[in-house]
Amino acid sequence: MSLPPTPLSRRKTLAMIGGGAILAATAGAGLAVTRTPRTAHLPWLNAGTYDEPRRRALSWALLAPNPHNRQPWLADLSTEGEVTLYVDTARLLPHTDPYNRQITIGLGCFLELMRMAAAEDGFRLDLALFPEGDDPAGLDGSPVARAVFAADPAVDRDPLFAQVPYRRTLKEPYDTARPVTADTLAQIAAAARATRIASTNDPALVQVMRDISTEAFEIEFATHRTLKESVDLFRIGAREVDANPDGIDFTGPMFESLRMSRLFTREASLDPGSIPSRTAIDLVTENMQTGMAHLWQVTPGNSRYEQIVAGQDWLRLNLAATAVGVGLQPLSQALQEFPEMSKLYTQVHEMLAPGGGTVQMLARLGYGPTVPPSPRWPLDAKIVET
Repeated sequence: MSLPPTPLSRRKTLAMIGGGAILAATAGAGLAVTRTPRTAHLPWLNAGTYDEPRRRALSWALLAPNPHNRQPWLADLSTEGEVTLYVDTARLLPHTDPYNRQITIGLGCFLELMRMAAAEDGFRLDLALFPEGDDPAGLDGSPVARAVFAADPAVDRDPLFAQVPYRRTLKEPYDTARPVTADTLAQIAAAARATRIASTNDPALVQVMRDISTEAFEIEFATHRTLKESVDLFRIGAREVDANPDGIDFTGPMFESLRMSRLFTREASLDPGSIPSRTAIDLVTENMQTGMAHLWQVTPGNSRYEQIVAGQDWLRLNLAATAVGVGLQPLSQALQEFPEMSKLYTQVHEMLAPGGGTVQMLARLGYGPTVPPSPRWPLDAKIVET
């Protein structure tokens, strides 16, 4: 495996993608190049501002982490004092997540954050998961959960809730001169309540995990249907992000310039030999090779219930990492259940769950820059009546 690009090689890569062409295409563009999303980040500011308790809790819950930022939740408020959660089946990931395991984990994150937010207002959630049954082969239009809001002044408020506005998925390179200590990893892991958490900052094992994560990305990238599933969700530039505040966002002056110069398009990204594709591989490799520690989550089986519980704990781990100032990025590729990934999937499970069980989540950790929040659909877009 080649060494990761250095900062100098990264600058050379950006020069490769046409400095002159970018300057020509964006000459006189002015504010267009520096445009940032206008509405896609508003849900982060509006969280908790609603009068009705269920809407107030939901306005926080929709900030939960979720795969590919698909935001696959729909909430039915037609019964007084209840929220019935459904999955939006138009937002599944059939190629990279064929059994909807990752989507279910994201729904678990949503439910845990809704529980935390309700507790802040003095409500206990009485939660029934999959009240009409579940199917291990996939999610459908049946309810994922039914939550009854019960006033309870004695309900425990969770100190992790204070971290919600600051939680980010940090996809940037990490500081390789700054280790993540064993005590810090233990503090993060302690936030989980129901799943087994393990971690490492041992340099030899960290390097193995860096290389596995890089290889897994390369497999997903080299498989056309899984690559296309991601590329179809690219939101390039602030206008696209505001129009569809989900998926994989690319904003900032560099991406606005590449968009305007037509050097970065969805079509070009599907060509493995194109400059955008080669650049993406370089940048992801650089990121993977800067992980300073790795953390993973294991459940005994792989039932829908266990996937929801994994999501509930995953949200807590994210918030605990935020509390201690550590960046975290999920590394989902090696855990995906499509055929081309099967060999690496088996290798990861033999390594990280030698006694059996399912590795539900894997992440790299480290210290890095401050980044803006991910785009979100407004609350009203996620409210339905059945």
